[in-house]
Amino acid sequence: MIKPIELVIFDCDGVLVDSERIAVRVQIALGAQLGWPLTEDEVIARFVGRSNASIHELLSARLGEETATIWQEQSEHLHREAVDAGLTPVDGLPEALDAITLPTCIASSGSHAKMRHTLGRTGLYERFVGRIFSATEVARGKPAPDLFLHAARQMGVDPAACVVVEDSRPGVQAARAAGMRAFGYAGGLTPAEQLEGPGTVVFHDMRKLPGLIAEE
Repeated sequence: MIKPIELVIFDCDGVLVDSERIAVRVQIALGAQLGWPLTEDEVIARFVGRSNASIHELLSARLGEETATIWQEQSEHLHREAVDAGLTPVDGLPEALDAITLPTCIASSGSHAKMRHTLGRTGLYERFVGRIFSATEVARGKPAPDLFLHAARQMGVDPAACVVVEDSRPGVQAARAAGMRAFGYAGGLTPAEQLEGPGTVVFHDMRKLPGLIAEE
């Protein structure tokens, strides 16, 4: 029997804040500078939704430890500059949050410092303060289930009563691995077919999320 929903777990980048486009531009620029030319599709497939630690492993294997460290340091600097220049919430997200009456939290591959910055710039931080969880708190990042299971434990909710809102393939894979239902937001950069799978509802308009949750 399917349990009623008790908690909505949001990813951050690309779900709450429209930052994935910034991140992809930054990675493409750094790849051109540091010896790994990448297309937008390649960046989405390799990097989007993954933790800094897993990205560092990928970069180190390809370019060596020293270049990987330089890449990530420059990435943080360039990302912060672009965020300050004009980051916005995902289209329709504030309206969706206003209409969702269930408890909510965030479980993101990003660090707490990054989320304080991006959520603060978009006026969303206060909506979630005290209920924000990062992949830095667990052993394995997405697509492993660790982060979502950690968020459920901290919020005191059975994983089977949680739903996850994600915009990346590793994210929806992590939700499924955690035994949670997923809503795959395909209004960003990740193609809808990469989000599809068991226990997953794919949608394109964030304003429709409250209604979709109510139907579960």
